[in-house]
Amino acid sequence: MSVLAGCAMPPGPQDQAQGNALSTRDAHTAFASPQSYGSALAALPASGAGKDNSLADAQAIDGDAVDAGSFRQVGRASWYGRAFHGRKTASGERYNMEALTAAHRTLPLGSYVRVSIPGTAKWVVVKINDRGPYARGRVIDLSLAAARMLGLQHAGTAKVNIEGLSRQEAKAAQAEMLAANSNP
Repeated sequence: MSVLAGCAMPPGPQDQAQGNALSTRDAHTAFASPQSYGSALAALPASGAGKDNSLADAQAIDGDAVDAGSFRQVGRASWYGRAFHGRKTASGERYNMEALTAAHRTLPLGSYVRVSIPGTAKWVVVKINDRGPYARGRVIDLSLAAARMLGLQHAGTAKVNIEGLSRQEAKAAQAEMLAANSNP
């Protein structure tokens, strides 16, 4: 029995009418493996890879970012990817699996959170731009890029700490993350 790990809507009749139906291979990938979605940053290195300057293309956090500074949560994270790439998220943005974004059931769309793996130094700042996850026992769905930064793209899920960030905290954390990943 396969479980859908992503939070974007599966293809419907309108997609099939436009010739965008998933192939059998894509459908298998969508439903049988961990998935992701995303929005703001360029491609990131795989876990264990060297530094990557593509993070220098990060989308700046602007004054429209929603303040989620007092939010704290511990739970399981998952990710979702290719089958949802290019589809609209709850915020109206197109899903980009190589961007640092996430889906959460209750956090305001447009807010930023720091997601970290307990007991490690791995963390990432993501923008909440979708709703989900809809899989039982999971609290956040990360983009493939965010999963790579945390090293969980192969594990599929991991226990995480989620810390809401104010606009100022998000800007500072993003600058720190960019600096750490752009040094040779």
